[in-house]
Amino acid sequence: MEDTICAISTSTGNSGIGIVRLSGKDSFKIIEKIFKPKNKSKKIIGYSIKYGNIINPKNNKIVDEVLVSYFVHPKSFTTEDMCEINTHGGMIVEKEILNICLENGARLAEPGEFTKRAFLNGRIDLAQAEAIQDLISSKSKREAEESLNQLEGNLSKKLEEINKGLLDLMVNLNVLIDYPEYDIEEVSSMNAQKELTNIKVLLEKLEQSFEQGKILRDGVKTVIVGKPNSGKSSLLNTILKEDRAIVSSIEGTTRDTIEEFVTINGITLKIVDTAGIRDTENEIEKIGVDKSKKMAENADLIIAVFDLSRELDNEDRFILDLIKDKTSIIVLNKKDIKNENEKLESYIKGLSKPIIKISAQTEEGIEDLYSEIVKLFEVNQIDSSNEILITNERHKNQIRKAKENVEKAIESLEMGCPIDIITINIQEAMDDIGEILGTNVTEDIINEIFKRFCLGK
Repeated sequence: MEDTICAISTSTGNSGIGIVRLSGKDSFKIIEKIFKPKNKSKKIIGYSIKYGNIINPKNNKIVDEVLVSYFVHPKSFTTEDMCEINTHGGMIVEKEILNICLENGARLAEPGEFTKRAFLNGRIDLAQAEAIQDLISSKSKREAEESLNQLEGNLSKKLEEINKGLLDLMVNLNVLIDYPEYDIEEVSSMNAQKELTNIKVLLEKLEQSFEQGKILRDGVKTVIVGKPNSGKSSLLNTILKEDRAIVSSIEGTTRDTIEEFVTINGITLKIVDTAGIRDTENEIEKIGVDKSKKMAENADLIIAVFDLSRELDNEDRFILDLIKDKTSIIVLNKKDIKNENEKLESYIKGLSKPIIKISAQTEEGIEDLYSEIVKLFEVNQIDSSNEILITNERHKNQIRKAKENVEKAIESLEMGCPIDIITINIQEAMDDIGEILGTNVTEDIINEIFKRFCLGK
C-alpha cells in the first residue's frame, strides 16, 4: 500500500453533511489520533460506522460531531484501508478536519487519485474509471444510465471478448510459424479471415454507436438562427424557462452567442442563441453575425426561426439556403399575431423540413417542437440494457485504430502475405484495445485522464 491521501469529497458550500476521505496504510492510525468514538471499543470492523467527535490533538478541542465509516483492505474502493468522516456540511468545518488529517500524517490527494488507486490496484479497469467521471458529470438521466452501464463493466466485457478472439487467433497463427511442416496453412488462413471479419463487424458496431453516445454525453449542439426580432431570444427563454437572453423590439440586441444546457424529454441540448443574421454596417454586430453563420455550420441541429407576421425577404432566403443541407427544424413564430403567411409557407414547404408553428410569447406549439426534436434524434429508443454505446471519444478513436489494424490483417491474408506480418497487425489491434482497458497504456495517458477528475474522487 502507498502513502495515505485525504481530500474533501463533497462540493464546497453549506450543506447537510460533508465527507472527508482517507485512503492508505496509515488511515486507521490517523483516525485513532483525531477521532474519539462514543463507543470505546478499539476493534476496527470493515463496513462499520462509529459515532463520536473529531478533536484537534494539539489542544484536545472538539471540532465536530461526526460519523466515521471504516473500510478494511482489500474490500474498499481503492482496495486500501479507507475511512470516510461524515461531518456537518460547511467550508470551515470540512477544511479544519482536512487540515488536521494533513497535520497527522496524510497528504492532500491529487484530482482523481482515489479512483486512480482503484485502477492501479486492479479493482477496476481504465474504461470503468472513466465511466465514474462520466457518471459524476452526467447532464441527463439517459447519460447517467449509460455511464453506470460502463461502470458495471459491460463495455469492458465486450472488449475483453474481442481481445480474446484476437489472442486465440494469434496462438493459432503462431502454430503455423513454429511448425511449418504441418500442411494446414490454407485451412487456417480461411478460418483466420472468417474470425477477423467477425471481429471487424463487432468493432464497427461499437465505433458507429459513438454517434448516439456523443449525443448522450455532449448533448445535441442546437443553434437557433433567424433574422433580428424573429423571436430567437424569446424562444431560448421559453425553452430554458427563464429570462436568459435580452428581448427587445430594437433589432440587433443579441450580438454574441448565448449557450446553455437543457434537457427536453430525455435529450440534452447544448442550445445556442445567435446574433440575428442580416446585412449590417455595425462592426460589432457584423462580428456576431459571422459567428452565427459559423456556429450554424457546425451544429447538430438548427432551429431556424421565422416571423409569420413579416413578408419573406432576401435575408430569410439566405437563412433557408444556410439550412437546406443541415438537420434542421423550421419554426414559424408569432402565431398569436398572425396564423397564416402564404408566400412564406409556400416557399418553405419546398425544403422538405419539419415546420412547426409556435408562439414564443404564449408557448403555444412548444411541445410540438420538443416532439420533433425527439423524433429526429430517437435517443429514447436506445435500450441501454441491450446496447453498448461508446460515449468517450478516446475509446472511439482506439476502437477505430483497432478496426483499421484488423482490416490490414484481412488484406494481408487476401494478398498471401507471410503469417508473421499478419500477426503484427493483430497484435497492434490488441494493443489498441488494451489502451482502453488500461492493460497497455502509458503513464502520461493515465495521468492525463485522472487529472480531469475532481478532488476527492
